[in-house]
Amino acid sequence: MSYVLRDFGSYTVGGRVHRVTEGAPREVQFTRSASYTFDPRGHFTVEQTYVQYFIPERARDAPPVVLVHGGGMHGAAWETTPDGRPGWLHLLLDRGREVHVVDLVERGRAGFAAGIWEEAPILRSAEEAWSLFRIGPPNGFAARRAFADQQFPVDAFDDLMRRMAPRWLSNTAAQTAGLVAVLDRLGRCAIVCHSQGGEITFDAAAARPDALAGVLAVEPSAVPGPALRCPLTILAGDHLDAADHWTRRAADWRRACDAIEDARYIDTARAVAPGGSHMLMIDRHGAECLEAGLGALG
Repeated sequence: MSYVLRDFGSYTVGGRVHRVTEGAPREVQFTRSASYTFDPRGHFTVEQTYVQYFIPERARDAPPVVLVHGGGMHGAAWETTPDGRPGWLHLLLDRGREVHVVDLVERGRAGFAAGIWEEAPILRSAEEAWSLFRIGPPNGFAARRAFADQQFPVDAFDDLMRRMAPRWLSNTAAQTAGLVAVLDRLGRCAIVCHSQGGEITFDAAAARPDALAGVLAVEPSAVPGPALRCPLTILAGDHLDAADHWTRRAADWRRACDAIEDARYIDTARAVAPGGSHMLMIDRHGAECLEAGLGALG
């Protein structure tokens, strides 16, 4: 794989100014040799969305692709895989696509401010990820005994867990507003989304129905309504019978694709290879899964 970038950089969009009126100044030691008087009151910019963009030297005449991560994760989910292979960011750049990688509100480099949201954040445990991402059966976690045909690089599971981030459960509206701000900045674009990022993407699509050239959704946590105005491809992994909620979700994906005029449901276990996890973009056959869904991106 080899590509040359004409430009890359970053920007922030959205957010709001939050005023804090409570608290009192206090002395803080912020390095071993420096201290100052910290005042917790004032105006703070919060709920912004961070985006890093990459433009290939030989960019195709095609809409930019926006990568939207899933819950408890951030934009690194699309970069180098935990076991060191090129992620979908690199694969798209190698195909000449301009790519914008999003860190949603309160994730990754978007940052967060303590005390802005009332509830405490949650952080996904390794045990939960093992089962929820369908790496293997719950009783296989301790010994790292995965499903026999598992495509996820099990030896890199602990590296995946190092990429997990705290998440708040009440910020869907703010995250959607941030993605809408990205769409407003770019004009027309395509989106690749994963898991919770599907809910954010479909809500943003409802707010800006003409902004999307296409959506490639990797096991989205929600489905769009039949009024979606762009091509849609949903990629599903394997072992969806491992839990009832996955069986129900797969049925929802199929029904949504049946109801939308230009939509495809791709069962990667049949169309690509068996053993796909919830993390198809990280799995060993991730490049082939991306190839199967590229048609949705324009």
